[in-house]
Amino acid sequence: MNNMIKPGAKNLITDVDGIKIGNAEDKQVMTGVTAIVPDTAAVGGVDVRGGGPGTRETEALNPDCLVERVDAIVLSGGSVYGLEAAAGAVMALAKQGRGFEAKGIHVPIVPSAILFDLANSGNKNWGDMPPYRQLGIQATENVNDDFPLGNIGAGYGAAAGKMKGGLGSASLISDDGIQVGAIFAVNPVGSVVIPGTRHFWAWPFEQNAEFGGLGAPEIDGELTLDIPAESRLAENTTIGVVATNIALTKSEAKRIAIMAHDGLARAIRPVHTPFDGDSIFALSTEKVELSGSRPLGVAKIGAMAADCVARSIARAVYNARSLGGLPGYMS
Repeated sequence: MNNMIKPGAKNLITDVDGIKIGNAEDKQVMTGVTAIVPDTAAVGGVDVRGGGPGTRETEALNPDCLVERVDAIVLSGGSVYGLEAAAGAVMALAKQGRGFEAKGIHVPIVPSAILFDLANSGNKNWGDMPPYRQLGIQATENVNDDFPLGNIGAGYGAAAGKMKGGLGSASLISDDGIQVGAIFAVNPVGSVVIPGTRHFWAWPFEQNAEFGGLGAPEIDGELTLDIPAESRLAENTTIGVVATNIALTKSEAKRIAIMAHDGLARAIRPVHTPFDGDSIFALSTEKVELSGSRPLGVAKIGAMAADCVARSIARAVYNARSLGGLPGYMS
């Protein structure tokens, strides 16, 4: 099996054939939504590991459930209010004729996950009309294959420990045709940088100086956990999607999502805490059939996905700028 891999042309999840991304933000509320929309319905899986998750339609992705494919995945700020973003995405996709047809009505399948950004300095006095449904519509209608990183989409109001969080993405392409990409909204209680340094925990996986190119850190003394003492249950979360062009079953997609969580552990310390709602979706656009041993192929895709996740997390914070009293990495 050939193991030569490198980032795709954009170094974004959209290097995976059939994936597009849409983002929308409300700068007054200091929040946003990211929609991951495949060109056609994609096989999906999910793995939820955080202690305080907020999700929608994740049960439908279990391998023993009826639904085989999804029409989009939505990532949103806003905690429980942000789950309404998926409703907006459903409406936008239905207008496009997406989803399965039931007696003349289109029913899009849109699993979703949310992060907590309610405690930032944005104006949350929205009355009985939170902005998330409209943001979900906007993000789904504005999909493209290119997008900036940092303070955008679901990462707009995010915090990464004591620093500004954000939205990050990365890709890897093997020379035997496997495409893998990741996109993540980064809002963990843990730190993405090694305490006392400028180095990211994900430094061994960096490609082409994509988050500063600082190389290996020099560590003197013991490492601290660097958890903010003010952390509270469910006020954090890192959520995202990994995607591949290789045709997978639902069970295989779930295995990719499970393996992709290794990328969180490589990039955030600590991770999967009681304070986080860490969730990863996996999508297969089914553009290419897997050749050779299926278990070995799935293992390779999962390993590539984990590396893309780690790099996406570092790229999110590296590109985030100071906002709402939180310092950006470059500040």
